[in-house]
Amino acid sequence: MTLWFVFALMTAAAMFAVLWPLSRRGPEAGGSDVAVYRDQLDEIGRDRAAGLIGAAEAEAAQVEVSRRLIAAADAAEATTAGRIEPPVWRRRAAVVVAFLLLPAGATLLYLTIGSPQLPGEPLASRERVAQNSSIANLVTQAEAHLERNPGDARGYEVLAPIYLRMGRFTDAANARRRILAISGETAERQTDLGEALTAANNGIVTDEAKAAFERALVLDAGDVRARFFTGIAAEQDGKREQAAAIWRGMLEKAPPGAPWVETVQQSMARVGATPPAAAPAVAAAPGPSADDVKASAGMSEADRDEMIRGMVARLADRLKENGDDIEGWQRLLRAYMVMGDRDKATAAAADARRAFASDPDKLRRIDDAIKSMGIDG
Repeated sequence: MTLWFVFALMTAAAMFAVLWPLSRRGPEAGGSDVAVYRDQLDEIGRDRAAGLIGAAEAEAAQVEVSRRLIAAADAAEATTAGRIEPPVWRRRAAVVVAFLLLPAGATLLYLTIGSPQLPGEPLASRERVAQNSSIANLVTQAEAHLERNPGDARGYEVLAPIYLRMGRFTDAANARRRILAISGETAERQTDLGEALTAANNGIVTDEAKAAFERALVLDAGDVRARFFTGIAAEQDGKREQAAAIWRGMLEKAPPGAPWVETVQQSMARVGATPPAAAPAVAAAPGPSADDVKASAGMSEADRDEMIRGMVARLADRLKENGDDIEGWQRLLRAYMVMGDRDKATAAAADARRAFASDPDKLRRIDDAIKSMGIDG
């Protein structure tokens, strides 16, 4: 409210400065030149009386100044005769009308075509819009470059994760196909294609995606992402035992502190399987303990899902109190994606970015995780 009051005062001051001259009477006829020449004649008379100039010089000066005085007086009279001075009351009335009508007209115009009821947009939202606009411009430039240079695999490698972040999953999959066609196949490239295809189908591992994951495992049997998604494919096909066997094998060979262990444990709990007792990081990692997972095997599907969601909610609450745990954020994001809560994953991604805004290294790591999971935002 104070800000609007200041703006109103500034507007009134500007209008006053512009309209004030209208309320004043114009200069009197005669002008300043006539007064100057009369002063000069008086000065010449004083100089002659004081003996500062001779009679001849004084007379010549008086003649010249008198000539100029007559010319100035004639000019002033002609100007006054040709000018019609409006009455003072009319000019003052114009000032009053302007003071009243200009603000009223501006207010009416704003109420007609403006949106006074629209709340102010937070600075963070405006910055996000500007950032998205900048990213969109960069993508457009990169796409134009690739149209001219369709064989630039590096360009597609840069664009593919950006497409995922923007939610353009089909474009991301097409970019991954182009990379494979140009640079040849590797396990990582096949897995990247499979993930993009899965994201493009709302988390469903299609036949094409499954083929990409299986090809990745042929090239590298230890590809963790490919093994995990083949388990997801088996689960979606109703082959829970096969999915559990795939994930159990991952846990048995998991290195200490592997960040994906908890996600695999949760997936096994979802299909009613018990992870191996020696699975690394079961007790150390925040989340379900070995006993929790074992107990979930005898639960109904609904009870098991409720238990998992409860553990994920506890992890989310812990991160709200201590947001410096980057592994915790990664586990939370994966859990949301596995559970199909894409909106919660997007919100958690924004929270994680805010938590690491002052730590460039962790911010880069969390951005990489967000992009690899295909989370929006």
